[in-house]
Amino acid sequence: MGRLVHFEIHVDEMNRAKKFYGEVFGWKFEDWSEYAGMPYFGAVTGDEKELGINGALMQRQSPPPGTNQPLNGYACTMSVEDFDSTESKIINNGGKVALPKYALPGMAWQGYYIDTEGNTFGIHQPDENAK
Repeated sequence: MGRLVHFEIHVDEMNRAKKFYGEVFGWKFEDWSEYAGMPYFGAVTGDEKELGINGALMQRQSPPPGTNQPLNGYACTMSVEDFDSTESKIINNGGKVALPKYALPGMAWQGYYIDTEGNTFGIHQPDENAK
């Protein structure tokens, strides 16, 4: 089975992207640029004992995705404890709403956003009472 073990988010401005993901989700970054041969920062997304994976921010190598275009890649979704406060952090740090909060009935709250680099991502708050 091919288990997902790492992700990469393509960015135009590394410092802006590090600030966005650090402020919104509390991610920590390690400079792996020497190994990658380009600006490349490992993203530590949580405690190793928690379910989830780590990834990286890498320098975008081509033009960013166009506005209102379909995804050409993957949309990462982050689990959050408080959907509304996370959404506020996203907006306050320069992100935009792509698809507003909606219920996955009996399971969770879900929504999609656009980061400061033009990438789409989701947030997901488990809640059995969502409807």
